[in-house]
Amino acid sequence: MQRMLVLAVIAAAAVAAPLYFYSVTLMTIMCFIVFACSFNLLLGYTGLLCFGHAMFFGGAAYVTGYILKTTSLSTELAILAGGIAAGLLGTLIGFLTMKRQGIQFAMITLAFSQFIYFLFLQAPFTGGEDGMQAIPRNALFGVVDITSNLTFYYVVLAITALCVFVYYRAVHSPYGEVLKAVRDNQPRVESLGIDPEKIKLVAFIISAAMAGIAGGMKATVYQFATLTDASWPVSGEVILMTLLGGLGTLTGPVFGAAIIILLNDYLAGFGEWALISQGLIFLVVIVFFRRGFVGELAAFRRYLTLRSAKRGGSAAPSAKAAEARG
Repeated sequence: MQRMLVLAVIAAAAVAAPLYFYSVTLMTIMCFIVFACSFNLLLGYTGLLCFGHAMFFGGAAYVTGYILKTTSLSTELAILAGGIAAGLLGTLIGFLTMKRQGIQFAMITLAFSQFIYFLFLQAPFTGGEDGMQAIPRNALFGVVDITSNLTFYYVVLAITALCVFVYYRAVHSPYGEVLKAVRDNQPRVESLGIDPEKIKLVAFIISAAMAGIAGGMKATVYQFATLTDASWPVSGEVILMTLLGGLGTLTGPVFGAAIIILLNDYLAGFGEWALISQGLIFLVVIVFFRRGFVGELAAFRRYLTLRSAKRGGSAAPSAKAAEARG
């Protein structure tokens, strides 16, 4: 009942939020929540550090934008197509990289990301350095007009809720337990007759598809897609979001994405100070708060619970002793 009450409060707040806050900022936060969840599934639960996750994010943004500009396909199907395209790209790259681990895997994914970036730079349909502009928002299901930011907010909210639910089910399932086992002790998993490369490949594909859906949503929110979406700084930003929120936690990406996007929005007028602040936050988190925002809160709650339990345990013998003396 307590969990249901918390979910009800969160849902009510999410529904009412655009009445009090700028809807585009809220939609940006939700796009990066999905993006950070996809990366956390890969690093936090699988142990794979991908330095090129933006290639799925930015690639899907271009695919979604191109479909919406050249066809009459509805917006939700175009976003889904972007996610599928990112999943297919993840399948190809996953087959080529799953035999590598650690820093080798990270560097190979970075190399692929740079290749994809320069491919988008030269491709005629992307608009090059000018980006793909004037992306329309075709009617939802071919019927509902979503050109208004307020209306489209609820579409993005529904897609985000669905993606977070899929992420939740993935990590709280037998498959999620196998993922964590592969992360913690891969030789032991192999000794049980499970192929860890197939397990990690599936996680990589799911992660790429989720990142693609996030990129497709962002392209339709801003109605343009640029090379920045596929660049390595965006890959670094999602790493920062995940570490700041809490690696391997369910709600960590939510808090991490919200903090970074709000910080960028607040410091947008200060130019390079936004990047400097991100670097300082990254250093502070790595040095002092390695478990992230959610991880530190959970550790503090466990400390308080243990402390109260010790106090209760020491008080009980004292009461019994006093009763015996009396």
